Amino acid sequence: MEQELEDKLIKKNINPTAMRLLVLKEITNSRTALNFYELEQKFEKVERSTLYRTLKIFEDTHLIHPISDGSGSVKYAICENECNCKPEELHVHFLCYKCEKTFCYNEIVIPKVQLPDNVIVETANYILKGICNKCR
Repeated sequence: MEQELEDKLIKKNINPTAMRLLVLKEITNSRTALNFYELEQKFEKVERSTLYRTLKIFEDTHLIHPISDGSGSVKYAICENECNCKPEELHVHFLCYKCEKTFCYNEIVIPKVQLPDNVIVETANYILKGICNKCR
């Protein structure tokens, strides 16, 4: 697994430092999207600025995608291979009201919306909210 993570970083032209590998491992292994605080708690001694820069690099290279689910903090989840986060590649997210976890539904693409001809969509955020299976 370590080699796979390192290869993933190298493929995106990211220097595979120990911290970057640890952050990537946590996000990759998580069943739900994680916010900055949750990631910070996973590491005993982490510089906040290092973690922030790592997330920014991952986001800029489409290794992870941010999710603004209305919970008050941006969450991060791993991107599918070869994703460039174009509107046609984006998927649905689900926020559980009870456990406050956010889930990616990669297999459910965001529905196309008919917009005026002079509008260019660059990104989209499609959040469904309710109660997850575990909390029902």
